[in-house]
Amino acid sequence: MATIDDWNKLDIRVGEVIDVKDFPEARKPAFQLWVDFGPELGVKQSSAQLTELYTKDTLLGRQVVAVVNFPPLRVAGFKSEILVLGIYAEEGVVLLQPDRPVQKGDKIG
Repeated sequence: MATIDDWNKLDIRVGEVIDVKDFPEARKPAFQLWVDFGPELGVKQSSAQLTELYTKDTLLGRQVVAVVNFPPLRVAGFKSEILVLGIYAEEGVVLLQPDRPVQKGDKIG
């Protein structure tokens, strides 16, 4: 069972998707995302399996919620630095996002 101490170890922030590329090398359909978290953290990259419900155009400029303090992971040779959060719904992964615009880098508490 997770504890409040486990929760407090996570650094979850809001960022804005500033670039999206197809990721044909990935085992499962995915995009390569570059997400801007503002001046404190800068731009981080991630592999994200979002192709069922999103296009590159619908992701570009969208605010997303991500864990920013996991160790980087190599996905098909691509360095994934963050974990973009979503919900596994029947139709595909649905992104978590603020219901109104917030500042890049704002922390989830």
